[in-house]
Amino acid sequence: MSGTLLQIVLVVWRESVEALLVVAVLAGWLARQAPADRRRGRLFLGAGIVAGLLFSLAIAGVILFVSEWLDGDRQDYFQAAMVLTAAALVLQMVVWMRGHGRGMRGALESGAERALATANGLGLFVLVALAIAREGSETAIFLYGILAAAGGSLDLPALAAALAGLAAALACYAALRLGTRALSWKAFFRLSEALLLVLAGSLVMAGLDRLIALDLLPPLTPPLWNTAWLLDDGRGLGGLVAALTGYRARPELMPVLVFAGYWIAVALLLRRGTARQAAVAP
Repeated sequence: MSGTLLQIVLVVWRESVEALLVVAVLAGWLARQAPADRRRGRLFLGAGIVAGLLFSLAIAGVILFVSEWLDGDRQDYFQAAMVLTAAALVLQMVVWMRGHGRGMRGALESGAERALATANGLGLFVLVALAIAREGSETAIFLYGILAAAGGSLDLPALAAALAGLAAALACYAALRLGTRALSWKAFFRLSEALLLVLAGSLVMAGLDRLIALDLLPPLTPPLWNTAWLLDDGRGLGGLVAALTGYRARPELMPVLVFAGYWIAVALLLRRGTARQAAVAP
């Protein structure tokens, strides 16, 4: 499996587990309500899931339409922007979960309680629709960014990778619900967090390559070194590592500075997120 397909599996896996978690938290909360509220709430829960999915598909359609409508350099600019947007969203998601993940369940339940008590439950519909739409829209942007970075398109292998990610998410969620020691929620979020940060780094480097190719940024120097003799980033194992991590065998100064700056920013943002989580912990 290529690096691009592995990235697709990873993104769909993580985003699907988060969406399943949102639905499970709200469904569990509804199960503890009075029978009348439970029945009414489940209708709004189901409708919200469908609406969120439809909105996500609409976002994906808009992205594809705009990409096809643009031509020449404008399409290259758009794709570069989407690659970097996907990287920024991945980083933002990881940092947000580091700082707020522990209180997510309580926030969802309190929001559902307020929503079900007002507007005849329409608030619950909006809450669920927005939660699912957010996960779905992020997935659409991530997938487009990954495919644009690789110069590919939404073909049969990419769809198969997305389905594999969804299947992995369902299996992972089932294992997490069993509460096994080998796969706890904490272990899941830490593992997926690390994988997503590496993925975001590779997208940053892919976006930078496009900006340099478009003459929007200078490389600053000729290649500083050449490790192609050890690991060629254009084929085989080296190509896989390059797609997954942003590795470059012949980097100029600009890519080196951006790669180092990205990981310094990651360290600082995660440190701030950890401090925020500790501040709100009971």
